[in-house]
Amino acid sequence: MEALIREIEVKDVQALQTISRETFRETFEADNSETHLMNHLKAAYNTQKLTDELENPDSFFYFAETKEGIAGYLKLNIRDAQSEDMGNRALEVERIYIRSAFHRQGIGQALMKKAYEVAAAKEKSRIWLGVWEHNAQAIAFYKKEGFQKTGEHVFMMGDDPQTDFIYEKELEC
Repeated sequence: MEALIREIEVKDVQALQTISRETFRETFEADNSETHLMNHLKAAYNTQKLTDELENPDSFFYFAETKEGIAGYLKLNIRDAQSEDMGNRALEVERIYIRSAFHRQGIGQALMKKAYEVAAAKEKSRIWLGVWEHNAQAIAFYKKEGFQKTGEHVFMMGDDPQTDFIYEKELEC
């Protein structure tokens, strides 16, 4: 499926909030309590927090849009915006979410291609991300993209600590 990848602006915060909450819920609701899920959605995707993230010069957001509408989105971080200190040569893929109706249509690959382009433009030689240990579909996607598991960290789902695997990929500069 053909997707246009465009940068998200502060004026798009409501659309970003809608897709963020929808895709996070689709991905994790079957395996988490409603209380933990709701607490996370309120904390992570409230309007002020998303606006602050959009205004951060070290974070970059992109929508994947098709003729049917917004199919997914991507959040990238460099420098101090990274959720872990991975150094100045690294770019983090903090969020890459696709609406379920658009799974397996090339949207994820299009967003990853954008991540590689941003990494090159920002002169980064490594991309990294955290992925929930039980998200087999995402892990398979990242492995297919050439990422390798290098560690793990804790992700808080409400007040429930969960394990995210760290995956990294070295880029040709």
